[in-house]
Amino acid sequence: MNKPIIPKEEYAARRRRLLDRLGKDALAVVPSGGLKVRNRDAEYPFRQDSDFHYLTGFNEPEAVAVFVPGREAGEYVLFCREKNEMAERWSGTRAGLDGAKHWHGADDAHPISDLDKLMLDLLTGRDQVHYDLGVNPDFDLNVIRWVNHLRAKARAGVRAPHSIVMLDRIVHEMRLFKSEAEVAVMRYAAQIAARAHTRAMQVCQPGKFEYEVEAELLHEFRQKGMEPAYTSIVGGGKNACILHYIENRDTLRDGDLLLIDAGAEHECYASDITRTFPVNGTFSPEQRALYQLVLDAQHAAIAVAIPGKTWDDPHQAAVKVLAQGLLDLGILSGTLEQAMQKPAVAEGEAPKEEPYRQFYMHKTGHWLGMDVHDVGDYKVGTGDDEWRTLQPGMVLTVEPGLYISPADNVDSKWWNIGIRIEDDVLITADGNDVLSRDVVKEIAAIENLMAREENGKRPDSTL
Repeated sequence: MNKPIIPKEEYAARRRRLLDRLGKDALAVVPSGGLKVRNRDAEYPFRQDSDFHYLTGFNEPEAVAVFVPGREAGEYVLFCREKNEMAERWSGTRAGLDGAKHWHGADDAHPISDLDKLMLDLLTGRDQVHYDLGVNPDFDLNVIRWVNHLRAKARAGVRAPHSIVMLDRIVHEMRLFKSEAEVAVMRYAAQIAARAHTRAMQVCQPGKFEYEVEAELLHEFRQKGMEPAYTSIVGGGKNACILHYIENRDTLRDGDLLLIDAGAEHECYASDITRTFPVNGTFSPEQRALYQLVLDAQHAAIAVAIPGKTWDDPHQAAVKVLAQGLLDLGILSGTLEQAMQKPAVAEGEAPKEEPYRQFYMHKTGHWLGMDVHDVGDYKVGTGDDEWRTLQPGMVLTVEPGLYISPADNVDSKWWNIGIRIEDDVLITADGNDVLSRDVVKEIAAIENLMAREENGKRPDSTL
């Protein structure tokens, strides 16, 4: 299977949309990501800034993209590193100025060392600078310095920008709606992540360490040239009740559940999948009851993740199923209404959470795209007071869970059972498409898959 990519033509179309939305009297500045030191002189692997990559497809540090509507010499200006034989011998090939234009569609390209000098010319005569203040504090100082330099020349007739406007209001709205090419890339990332989760189920057994199972995930990711989209969570037993557990160092015990939250990143697009399964391959009665409850909640949430419903509808559907199930199992008491509402408190007392939140304390999903917790508003309207309506092209996760930590008000038979089931869901014109469907989640299917390991079978790598 050929790996899907985002074509150059799509990057050009994105830039055109941005330029059209900026207006003729504005200018946008987008700096690249930078190299980050891990310790002393060792660096983390470079990962491009998502907004910069979305607009340019240029995967190098020390670069700045400037978008200047109506500029005769070219509306897309890219400042980047020049070709340098000695530097490239040490740290890899650079596109250079010619590559920036030929391979990455820049209308005009200049050395990054000329940024200070040329930005003053580009800013002159523009009313607004669209730039995301606060994301890169060091670069903020450059933008402020350029604007102040021009303002100081006002009496000489220089027209300087009078405002700095957050660019994310435009770009993040664009990123929220995925094109066919983006969906293909995300589907592929989900397929590889699904293969990794399948492999993890098949090799898991009591006595292994959490990091040994994590290594199987990494094997599948790296075999396809991918990186983890985020630090993988591999938590057995009580560790599954820690929402962002990433130590991945404990021994997996017979009779415990293992929760794995892991996704692959392809072309800077993330997948995000969570599966929970028994370390020994067989659910206990208590594990089975809670797992089926979470799965039922996920099915209910996915059913309303469709056009016309709001962002909050899947969450409310999941909470209703979870709360009723906890009542049926005797973990909660009272009525469904009581379980889902904050208890009344006396005047002066601190407010209390809804009873169900003792066991389910997060939302049922988030946007997914170039960032695992992707950009895009969840509320819209006047004052951003209305939950957003779901529309075709949006991709979100659906991930209900239950986390039963030891507590005086809970029977000990439920203690240390942590369960989350998460899938990546594309909103389509006629409903939705679960991009991560390739990894099993029904109880019988999980137990059947894990039983096959006894026969020495492992997942193939045909993708």
